[in-house]
Amino acid sequence: MRESKVIQVVAYGQTVGTLAAGRDYRIAFAYDEEWLEHGFAISPFSLPLKKEVFFPRSYDPFEGLFGVFADSLPDGWGRLLVDRMMQRNGLALSEITNLYRLAVVGNSGMGALEYIPAIELAAEIEGIDFDELAQSCKDLLQGEDSKDIDTLFALGGSSGGARPKIFQKIDDEDWIIKFPSTYDQSGIGKMEYDYACCAQKCGIEMSETRLLPSKYHEGYFATKRFDRRKKKKIHMVSVSGLLETTHRIPNLDYHILMQLTLKLTKSYLQVEKMFRLMCFNIFAHNRDDHSKNFSFLYEKEENQWRLAPAYDLTYSYSIGGEHATTINGQGKNPSASDILEVAGKAKLDMAKAKEIMREVEAIVKHDLEKYIRAD
Repeated sequence: MRESKVIQVVAYGQTVGTLAAGRDYRIAFAYDEEWLEHGFAISPFSLPLKKEVFFPRSYDPFEGLFGVFADSLPDGWGRLLVDRMMQRNGLALSEITNLYRLAVVGNSGMGALEYIPAIELAAEIEGIDFDELAQSCKDLLQGEDSKDIDTLFALGGSSGGARPKIFQKIDDEDWIIKFPSTYDQSGIGKMEYDYACCAQKCGIEMSETRLLPSKYHEGYFATKRFDRRKKKKIHMVSVSGLLETTHRIPNLDYHILMQLTLKLTKSYLQVEKMFRLMCFNIFAHNRDDHSKNFSFLYEKEENQWRLAPAYDLTYSYSIGGEHATTINGQGKNPSASDILEVAGKAKLDMAKAKEIMREVEAIVKHDLEKYIRAD
């Protein structure tokens, strides 16, 4: 388990470049010569396709990593699992670097980026029971030991987000299955499923979703992975990664997200998608709309970026009822004029913007009334 000071970044069977421990605990990156000729910029603003050794501007916000690589690291639940597994293997967490953590991710991370040489901590698993795993997740979150930690790590050690989740094959396709966190009600799976169905009715692109059965409640929320297409991996990067900004401190407005969408995708249709999603988040009281909850996919065959399908849509509480991403500078209860001001700044057709706003509001009020009426 010796740690390497240099690891290779790979995608689509090709070497993308090299990560190496550098000065001031920052991790340097350089593209591979062949990738420079035939590849693409994996994070266009921070890592343009140039023959250069790139260093992050500072150690923060990603502990010396560029955002696109920080996206590969598990956080929240996934980081808890990785830390527990490292401790079980006799490793001191204070001595573990992010290069080591990327090596643990290996080829199991979100998106298309892989890291070699990989460090294998996961064990082989056989047969799973969702209800048992949900209880094991609860035990771990409460600081207790779990006999299923090997299984949970093998199935979800590279996952992000606060809620426990596993990666699982369903009908030979890759899915994510979520379990309740410590403070979630047992019906959280049904709620997220209802939100996903409502979002689709609102015209928002969503990956396929299902509600998987449980013996104890209405079911577990499952969604097909949009960074996998049959056997292929799709490169993805979050807004947090693209803009090199932490998602833990609110620092964005939706008009910035729309500017970013236009700059990256060159498409007003994609900007309109972001506007529609903004409307949904407002009316459905999804206030956990931080920069890691928006992502972009790179379609390699078309040499084109596009907005990823929406994800993590659910009713969410927040400090003071504030959105993580403001709407025309307003974080709490933005008005219709605030919404349309954002549309105007994005140079969207105002008649179409009003139509989208009213349509989304009506559908959300009808379909999600039981969740939002007590707000």
